[in-house]
Amino acid sequence: MSSSRLQACAKTSCLVAAVLLGACSSIDAINPFAKAEPKIKPAELAAFTPTAEITARWQASVGDGGEFVFTPAVVGDSVYAASRDGTVARFDQGRQVWRIATGQPLSAGVGSDGKLVAVATAKGEVLVFDAQGGRSLWTATVSSEVLAAPAVGEGMVVVRSGDARVFALDAANGKRRWVYQRSTPPLSLRSHVGVVLAGRAVLAGFPGGRLVAVAANNGVALWEVTVAQPKGATELERIADLTSLPVIDEREVCAVAFQGRVACFDIANGNQLWSREISSIAGIAADAKNLYVSDDKGGLHALDRASGASLWKQDKLALRKLSRPLLLGSHVAVGDYQGVVHLLRREDGAFAARFNTDGGAIIADPQAGAKASDFVVQTRNGGVYALSAR
Repeated sequence: MSSSRLQACAKTSCLVAAVLLGACSSIDAINPFAKAEPKIKPAELAAFTPTAEITARWQASVGDGGEFVFTPAVVGDSVYAASRDGTVARFDQGRQVWRIATGQPLSAGVGSDGKLVAVATAKGEVLVFDAQGGRSLWTATVSSEVLAAPAVGEGMVVVRSGDARVFALDAANGKRRWVYQRSTPPLSLRSHVGVVLAGRAVLAGFPGGRLVAVAANNGVALWEVTVAQPKGATELERIADLTSLPVIDEREVCAVAFQGRVACFDIANGNQLWSREISSIAGIAADAKNLYVSDDKGGLHALDRASGASLWKQDKLALRKLSRPLLLGSHVAVGDYQGVVHLLRREDGAFAARFNTDGGAIIADPQAGAKASDFVVQTRNGGVYALSAR
């Protein structure tokens, strides 16, 4: 099986299961590492009357992502981006401030707090640079490949490795503070999901439909909840992985699983508030009233945040491999496998505007900009687009 396919991960080792080639092909359509065109034809883009506009404030290129997913980091007016060939760059309002060559291929990035910039490699190396000038500060090694952008904050660089371990590294020198590990099912998706820093806790989703809150100071689990319960007769049918970041506020945390459910929990104790059946690999966004979900069939849903009840569904993007949704004022934005950015109205899901990038898939989560209407997307081809929705 190629590295872009589903991997069978044993608890003691992570080996490609060639015997699963035929079975795994059935879920290639939702695999973020798959480069091939969907076998079933995606929905054609329908004409509509625009009610808003997406404009490019600036664009740049850092190099393609290869088989990996690279997410830009936005801090104020600065955008940090990386690529497979080892390039890391900083742009301030479209002006390139610095560009460095790390000297080795990268597999994940970028994480930044405006002071540090963190990327990682398929060998488990975490590389940290000074955000001001791109100077190398330190390198640390974790237990396996890193596919998700490191999270930087609270004096730490927190890294999720491919063997489902979470490492907290000291931001000053890269020394390990703690590591959190839990058992995983025999079969799981190869995912680029990372972690969320939430004050005193680090939130991470795991294979088997589990969401865990870990104490940021020592790595001890505070609570663990089940977003989705694996079900089915075969290991493939029983995959119920959290492959996207949860969303949090002061009271709640919500998450969604592939072949599972979307659910919200009390962030203080992990008590479930509600759940409903929706399968997603891309993820969710939330405002004070609603939850927005990109499902694995190309549908975009708006749910009532209090109950999970359906408010609307936009199904005219079927099989277009939608990105995680991003909220922009009165609109919600998603990218697709052809590099098209779609802007929809929050109130009813109607199309409001459309923007074409370089044709590369938008798999990495779109990132909010400094202004409520601004955002940044990075394509698989390495195009970095700073956009504005009005």
